[in-house]
Amino acid sequence: MSGRLRVERVVTSGVFELDGGTWEVDNNVWVIGDDDEVVVVDAAHDAEPILEAISDRDVIAVVCTHGHNDHVTFAPQLAEYAYAPVLLHPGDDPLWQLTHPGEPYWPLHDQQRIGIAGTEIHVLHAPGHSPGSVCLHLPEADTLFSGDTLFSGGPGATGRSFSDFPTIIGSIRDRLLTLPEHTRVYTGHGDGTTIGTEAPHLSEWIARGY
Repeated sequence: MSGRLRVERVVTSGVFELDGGTWEVDNNVWVIGDDDEVVVVDAAHDAEPILEAISDRDVIAVVCTHGHNDHVTFAPQLAEYAYAPVLLHPGDDPLWQLTHPGEPYWPLHDQQRIGIAGTEIHVLHAPGHSPGSVCLHLPEADTLFSGDTLFSGGPGATGRSFSDFPTIIGSIRDRLLTLPEHTRVYTGHGDGTTIGTEAPHLSEWIARGY
C-alpha cells in the first residue's frame, strides 16, 4: 500500500427523480483509498469534482449504495473512463433501469468483500430505502458508509416506490446498530453521525413511523 488509507468526501448537486417528482439535492460521493488506488462510492451528478478527487489513481470499483438516480448519475461513465466495474445489488435493478437502461453492472451481494489499499470493505445488504440498498463497513477505519439507509436523526425516506419502513427499521436494528458504538457513519446526504449517537433513538423512530 502506498500512503495511508483515507476517506475523501466530494459533494455534488443535482436532481433526484422518482414517482413523477423532482427534488434538488446535494449528494456525498465517497472516495476511499490511498495514493495509488480508490473505490468510488455513489458517483453522483457532476463528473468534474469526482474526477478531480480521483486524480491519477486507479479506480478499483464504482460502488452504488442503491439505485436511485441521484446516486448513480455518473456511474457508467466513470466505469468506462476508469476501466472499472459498477457494483450494484441486483435488488435495485428496476431503479437502475429507470436511469441507465441496458447499462451493465456487476452484482453486489451481502457479505461481499471489496479489496482496497491493503484492507477490505464489507458489504451489508440493508434493504428498506430500496430493495437493494447496501451499507459499506470499513472496519480498519471504524467507518460505515450508510448511503440513504441511516442518517443523523433517523432512517432514510421510505415514502416512495420500492421502499418500506418496517424493512428499513429491521435493517438498521439488525445490521447497523450492532456495530461498535464509536463507528463513524458517513451518509449519502448531509453531515455524518456515529452508531452510538443514533442507537438510543430507535424506539422513537419506530413510534413516529419515519
